[in-house]
Amino acid sequence: MSDSLPDRLSEILESPEHTLLGSGYGNTEGPLWHPGGHLTFVDFASSRLLRWENAGGVSTVREQTGEGNGCTFDRQGRLIMCEGADHRCVTRMDADGTVTTIADRWQGKRFHRPNDVVCRSDGSIYFTDPSLRVPLEQREYDFAGVFRISPEGKLDVATDGCEYPNGLAFSPDESVLYVAISRASEGCFEEEAQGEVCLHRKIRAFDVAPDGSLSNNQVFANMASAEPGVPDGMKVDTLGRVFCTGSGGIWVFDPDGTRLGVIRGPEVPRNMAFGGPDFRTVYTTPGDSLYSFRVKTPGIRPY
Repeated sequence: MSDSLPDRLSEILESPEHTLLGSGYGNTEGPLWHPGGHLTFVDFASSRLLRWENAGGVSTVREQTGEGNGCTFDRQGRLIMCEGADHRCVTRMDADGTVTTIADRWQGKRFHRPNDVVCRSDGSIYFTDPSLRVPLEQREYDFAGVFRISPEGKLDVATDGCEYPNGLAFSPDESVLYVAISRASEGCFEEEAQGEVCLHRKIRAFDVAPDGSLSNNQVFANMASAEPGVPDGMKVDTLGRVFCTGSGGIWVFDPDGTRLGVIRGPEVPRNMAFGGPDFRTVYTTPGDSLYSFRVKTPGIRPY
């Protein structure tokens, strides 16, 4: 990654300081700010959904999440989670803790391992299902997809035009869906292990029609780098700027794809979420830790 590009992070950051909120959680992912004033996140390693509160520390909300990963809320405030391991499904958790599987198959074929999820204001749910997360012999269909569950519960393939779809997020007016592409093939894992530049790290953008269908698949931003970290978790602020965890930190782009800079912290995060009372606190999940830092512009609320 070139450091010669202009850095406009002063427009974004209230302070570059990162605050360590806790560590020793195994393998953190899926941060999500709850309207009740706390943060939930997952420990991928122990398959637990955890709750962090500023005054009360961390407690367990749910166990046996099947290597739970990306999370969001639906329009009713219920937690939607992508589950991997042998679960290979998308679930919904009600306020009383009841967990319901809302999708686990496409045309009778099991998902690979759903990765991340976002909800549209009409109640539809979009989630990614990258094929490289499971061995070849366990794949029941031959593409990596972004799926859509309609408000009526109908499951469709929104697009199969993504190499390794990971995090995803809507523009403020929901006219664009951004999808992080972590890699293209098994060869990318070798490049990562050897510290070579991977040219397949990028963000794709799709036009979203009123009926929720996707079109005009194009590369929104290239994130090629040899540094540790791949395009993964993604969020958008109220000005339409795209935040995507990746090599070295969180990459930030203007709505036209111009890179504004990379927010670097003590560790490289896999995912992130806006939160706090004003939605100007960014929570990140790197390694086994949980951090936060402050920005000037609020993020889009997931509810």
